[in-house]
Amino acid sequence: MANPWSGEVALVIDGEARVLKLTLGALAELEAGLESGTLIELVERFEGGAFSSRDVLALIVAGLRGGGWQGSAADLLQAEIAGGPMAAARVAAELLARAFMLPEAG
Repeated sequence: MANPWSGEVALVIDGEARVLKLTLGALAELEAGLESGTLIELVERFEGGAFSSRDVLALIVAGLRGGGWQGSAADLLQAEIAGGPMAAARVAAELLARAFMLPEAG
């Protein structure tokens, strides 16, 4: 079960509940792998609704890696995500929000 107070988000992939979290290491890996821009620009794309499926996949992979998963983006290309692309986009947005939320913001 995911703990939202520690930045965790849950996602069911291929029938298995996974916990995703953007740790500092996962964020660094995410930023290094971005095709263009910075994490701030990624946040702005999500806030403006201008994110791409590549952005969603990169965030899901980073969150999974932060949660201890050892896979890669290629491992998810054929994966079944409960709720489909919209659920994946929602989880990606939640990961970003929780990673940069101040503790007192609850």
